[in-house]
Amino acid sequence: MGTETKTLKKSEKFEGIAGPLVCVVMDGVGIAEEGPGNAVSLANTPTLDKLAVEYPSQKLKAHGSAVGLPSDEDMGNSEVGHNAMGAGQVFAQGAKLVTRAIESGEMFASKTWRDLCGNCLSSNSALHFIGLLSDANVHSNMDHLEAMIKQAKTEGIKKVRVHALLDGRDVEPFSALVYVDRIEEFMRNLNCAEFEAKIASGGGRMTITMDRYGANWKAVERGWRVHVLGEGRMFASATEAIETLRAETGESDQFSEAFVIAEDGAPAGKINDGDSVVFFNFRGDRAIEISAAFDAGDEFDKFDRIKKPDALYAGMLEYDGDLHIPKKYLVNPPEISGTLGECLAEGKITQLAVSETQKFGHVTYFWNGNKSGKFDEGTETYIEIKSDTAPFEQRPWMKAAEITDTLVEKIKSGKYRFIRANFPNGDMVGHTGDLAATIIGVETVDLQLARIIKAVDEAHGALVITADHGNADEMYETDKKTNAPVMDKNGQPKKKTAHTLNPVPCIFADNFCGGKYIFKNKDFGLSNLAATFVNLLGYEAPEFWDESMIEFL
Repeated sequence: MGTETKTLKKSEKFEGIAGPLVCVVMDGVGIAEEGPGNAVSLANTPTLDKLAVEYPSQKLKAHGSAVGLPSDEDMGNSEVGHNAMGAGQVFAQGAKLVTRAIESGEMFASKTWRDLCGNCLSSNSALHFIGLLSDANVHSNMDHLEAMIKQAKTEGIKKVRVHALLDGRDVEPFSALVYVDRIEEFMRNLNCAEFEAKIASGGGRMTITMDRYGANWKAVERGWRVHVLGEGRMFASATEAIETLRAETGESDQFSEAFVIAEDGAPAGKINDGDSVVFFNFRGDRAIEISAAFDAGDEFDKFDRIKKPDALYAGMLEYDGDLHIPKKYLVNPPEISGTLGECLAEGKITQLAVSETQKFGHVTYFWNGNKSGKFDEGTETYIEIKSDTAPFEQRPWMKAAEITDTLVEKIKSGKYRFIRANFPNGDMVGHTGDLAATIIGVETVDLQLARIIKAVDEAHGALVITADHGNADEMYETDKKTNAPVMDKNGQPKKKTAHTLNPVPCIFADNFCGGKYIFKNKDFGLSNLAATFVNLLGYEAPEFWDESMIEFL
């Protein structure tokens, strides 16, 4: 794609809104039928209700093929949602890319895979796999792990160790044993005198290893200690560890304490000099920090690694294309270029991106096509509001007020033409499974929208309110036939912490130019937003983007 295609042409039909165009992403707020587990419909949302009545709105598809996932049975997520919004087009995403690479044999023919295996064969050492033990297809897919373990045996590797991060977030909260049983049976069927594969360590994804955006390096350190050093509470098996920790703490899988599997009183799978390591998650945000810990030399200062083994490390993909993390990877990530941010920067159109730590990378890194830097330092401003480290259900308001304080100030400054912000509440609180807290989270965002629309109107701008995927809209597992909540063994509704397959809202609050355009009568997805945004700013959309949702009168 040449540079000239990224240059925006002024529209001959519309001069553009006078003030700023503000896009607010209500993370995790989808549209579902009213019901006892729908935190969105149960919440008191006078601002959203009013805006939805008074202004044009659309339902946008935010899952499956609309965001580059393999099938429409695949739930959307924040990464692919923001990729689609920022890119203006749909790119094949991590799960699909990895599946293709495995099925075609491309992954196992790659130099990185050959190096990983060659290292183990020459050193007679172990091949380790670290990642989320899940089939949700959000961060990882067990099919990929099983394919690599099977291929490792074919390559002649004798020892495989799996460091299992428990999900309970994109899948049911207490489902870890389903996945542990599956992988252990798979490995048992492969094991023989010449090959041994087993689980070596593990713990909940929110407790160890899978931190993001530098929010909690202590979690990465805890992961390092159990995976690499073999330090931690020891159990005879992963099943024993999970059952014991559940009984002691009552915590769901995602918050499970770390554990180490022991053999004769010693760790079953420390990572030693000469070993090879694969981090098998394909999604980047929660893979970057552990990858940096493995890749960095003595300059690493985030925590004391105690010992950094001389091991060969690779990620499933390159998780950060700007910082080149990790140095080695198995599958090339989607090459996303010509994004909205890049095109605006090319035209010297000022941009602002704001969120708190939990979603800051989504309105920057993911929005910009998995690139961590700016396209133009002179016209782009990124503001991160530091998140609390308290459990989200205890602080369901999160940093919504502080995000809004910043937005209102910057809108009034008149400095920015395009502003994007993310409110994480519906997603981050929704993932806890706490219905009452999630209702408060949704109401918190609604309260802030009232402040934002007032500031936008005073600046003669326009506000677009949307979401990246659903979550808070389904807090209970439901019977597909009756739509009634599924009950647990205690007669209580079974909590759902995963994302949904529901569409998301898209409301256009424009009090100044709304009569100059109409909405096309079509089904749209998140990737149609970019073209719509540049049209509202007074520009024609690039031909390689998905079409705009509006046309001018």
